[in-house]
Order: sequence, then structure tokens, then C-alpha cells
Amino acid sequence: MKSFIVSVDGWPEWKEWNKLSERIFVVYRKPKEICMFSPEVSDRSDDGAADLPQSHRLSRHQDLIDQLRECGRLFHARRWSVGTSSNYSAVLASQPAELIVTASGKDKGRLSRTDFVLIGPDGQPTEPDQPKSSAETMLHVVLADHRCWSHPSKPEEIIASGSILHTHSVWGTLLSDHFFDQGGIEFSGYEMLKGLEGITTHQSTHWLPIFENTQDIRALAAEVKTFLQSTPEKMTHGFLIRNHGLYAWGRDVFAARRHIEVYEFLFECTARKIQLGL
Repeated sequence: MKSFIVSVDGWPEWKEWNKLSERIFVVYRKPKEICMFSPEVSDRSDDGAADLPQSHRLSRHQDLIDQLRECGRLFHARRWSVGTSSNYSAVLASQPAELIVTASGKDKGRLSRTDFVLIGPDGQPTEPDQPKSSAETMLHVVLADHRCWSHPSKPEEIIASGSILHTHSVWGTLLSDHFFDQGGIEFSGYEMLKGLEGITTHQSTHWLPIFENTQDIRALAAEVKTFLQSTPEKMTHGFLIRNHGLYAWGRDVFAARRHIEVYEFLFECTARKIQLGL
């Protein structure tokens, strides 16, 4: 198939020649979205753009769903959510938890408004005939129940809703293995640390814990819950899973997305310093 660049009403952000598939991928930044064009999808319309009917179980959450879909497009374009990996949620309530979670096996760069599931405190769909939710749904439930986006230094501040995002970047995966024996990664001295909510100066030290990977998600969720209950000050914005990926959260989708972006910046800086022997 012949490669080509699609001309749209926007500005080219970057382009990459994919040697394996011999195709050009171009990303354009528009005022409200990031769009990725390739020969396979360049002529398609947004299959999730039509408003959900009022009778649809997700209709009243359409704005939140669109925010999560935008995260999917952005993270896919940045190669943080490829191969149908990753999962995203918007927390509607906590204690007991109620969430909207991405359905399993969906291309995160092409999420439609129906690619989401309403989940209850047991990690199961709250209504029949919904698609299967992500295999890691119970991690979202545990984080939601703990209201992980509420800072441990402000226990009186109760924020019932929030957002949890999970990505699989190259740098995060490599560093999660490299620093596993230390139990986590320590970041200090970076101006970008101020992008993490509550941090006001580059003269800060931030700890990001790392958990061992496992296919027993309920066991991992229990381990994360124990960590949050015993040492919440050491897991304020996210955590890594070894050879797996990053979880980060915030009081809304925008804050959670910002935290993902900050961590990814810190990951690349850390990895490149190791490469340079600094």
C-alpha cells in the first residue's frame, strides 16, 4: 500500500517513517484533539462521534468518556498505549466505588463512546450486556475506594471522584525493571516535578514505588491496597509494575493525564542519564 500524508486543517506535530511497515505516520495537533493518520485509517470518520442516545446506559457520562477517548488518542500517538494495551477510568463515586472503565482489547487510539463499561465495587459490570472490562479493573477499584488522588497530608479533603490512567511506555517498562530491587525510583531536582499536584518547587524529592508483575490481579490489588493503607505518603500520584507499565491518577481526567505526562518526561530523563553515565 502506497504511503502518503493526509492534508488537514491543522499543523503537523511530527512524522515518523515506520521502516517495518514502510508507511508514514503523521500526527496533527488540532485545538481539541490529537489525530493520527495512516494509510489504514486516514479516510475514516470518527466512529464514536455520534451522541449516545438518551436511553444508553453511558449517555449521561458522555463528556467524561470523550475525555478518556482523547487520552487514548494522545497516548497511542506517543507510543504509550499500543497493541490494545493500557486502560483508563473515570471514577464516579467511591466507598463504594463506581467507575467507567475501558473495555478489554480495544485499540486505545480509536476508542468509540461504546468502548466503556460501568463497574461496581466488586469489579463487575453494574448492568447486563456490557462489553468485558479490562483485566486490571480491580486495581482501578482499589485506587478509587482509597480516593488515591486525595493527598495524605490533607485527610480532611474528601474528593469522591477522580481518574486513573494506565500506560505501557518503553522508558517506564525498562526503568521498572532496572530499579525494581530498590523498590522504586526517586526523582529530585527537576522543574517538571511541579506538574505533580501538591509539589511547588523543583527542590523536592518524589518517590514512585514499583510492584512485581503478576497475572493474579486480585493479589496485586490487595498488595497495592496494603501499601496505600500503611505508607500512603510514598505513593501519592502513581506506581509502576515491573516490566509492565505505569498507573497514575488525579482528581479529574486532566490531572491524571498531566501526571502521566510528567512521569513519562521524568522516565526519559532518568533513562538518558543512565545511558550517558551521568
